[in-house]
Order: sequence, then C-alpha cells, then structure tokens
Amino acid sequence: MNVAIIIAGGSGSRMGQKIPKQFINVYDKPVLIYTLEGFQRHPQVDAIEVVCIDGWHDIVWAYAKQFNIDKLRWVISGGESGQESIRNGVYFLEDQLSENDIVIIHDGIRPMIDDTVLTDVIRTAQEYGNGVTSLPYNEQIFVVSAEDETTTTRYIPRETLRRVSTPQAYRFDKLKWAYHKAFDEKIGIYGSAYTNTMMVELGERLYFAAGSDRNIKLTTKDDLEMFKAYLRIDKDTWLK
Repeated sequence: MNVAIIIAGGSGSRMGQKIPKQFINVYDKPVLIYTLEGFQRHPQVDAIEVVCIDGWHDIVWAYAKQFNIDKLRWVISGGESGQESIRNGVYFLEDQLSENDIVIIHDGIRPMIDDTVLTDVIRTAQEYGNGVTSLPYNEQIFVVSAEDETTTTRYIPRETLRRVSTPQAYRFDKLKWAYHKAFDEKIGIYGSAYTNTMMVELGERLYFAAGSDRNIKLTTKDDLEMFKAYLRIDKDTWLK
C-alpha cells in the first residue's frame, strides 16, 4: 500500500494572512485541496493522512467531502515544528501499515504536484527503500569568505548539487525506525530539518527521483500570485 502524509500544520505567518496559508482560497478552492487532488487522482496512492493544526480538523473533513477527496482516511494534530508534525503522522500510522508499505511525505502548501513526479518517487522508494524529489541546480554557488562576507574565493560546482523538496517517499519500516531514533537521540530534528536531512544525519543514503520546477512552495504572497498564474496558463500541447 502507498500512503501519503500531507503536512498542513503550519500557521503561515510569512504569508501575512488571518488564516493558515494552506486554507487560503484560490479561485474558490483551498490551497490544501489542490494538493490533495494531486494524490486523489494518482492511481498508485491508496490512502491519505493529513497532519493538521488543532481546531481545523473538521474543516479538512468538510472540504474533503465537498471536493470528493475520498482517499482521505485520517486527520491528526501536528506538532510545534515540521519534524514533530511528520513524527506525529508516522507514529499514528504504526497500527495502520505494514513494514513494506511506502509512505509519501508532502507539504500541504505545494499544490502543483505532478503525476509523473509522484510516479517516480514511488517507483524509486519501492526499488531502493526511499526516493526524494530532486532537480539540478542551475545557478552558480559561491561560498562567502570568512574574512569578508562581501567577497568570495571559492565556489561549489553546480554539477555536484541537487535541489531536494517534497514529495519524498520511504519504506515504512525504515521511516518508523528513523523517527524513533531521531527523537530518542535528538538527531536531525531541529531548525529547518526535514525527513531527508534527518535520514542523512542518521547515516542513510538517499536516492534521487524526478522533480518539477512547477512544484512551488507557497510561502509568501508572491508565491501565491505565481500559483494563480500557473492555474491560468493553458498547457501548450506542442511542448513535449
């Protein structure tokens, strides 16, 4: 079985709105529903769990019913951080899943999930035990000088870099082991840590899967406007 954990536990303070950004309406539909629809329509996704802010559970269920998200099985409470929210989602599933099931972790505020990206991250996880969405880095990266932060004498070859985001997928036995070890031993759970960075800190090798530049994360008002623009654009049928 392939199960998606959708993380919708953030308050979205940088968006500057009165409600969490995952619940902002865009063309009469909440951002979170756009995200859930990507998993709803994918034939390899069997069930969905949403990790949500307290007080919004009933709203998630109501929206799911309104927009026919019938793969939604569970809505649970998040934590104080992204890692705590993912941990809560993983721990809840311990009585629901088997060791070889694949769990796909995705940000609720990445509403433009591509079918081919989901397919490849699931395929990679089934083959290697994990799969992380990635893209080449197309800009030059220079390292700030320790003596003068306005200068540099060193760069990192961009061919050696990959941008990694969500969705990312893991075999459940490894994911469950990782979160128990990480929280028991305080490894890879602070700051901007996420499942992928935590896995590396725990000594695991990650496997790259396909990514998409359209898979934007809605953090600021500018991101929201970009999302609206994408929705207005008709796909060019001549592009392959």
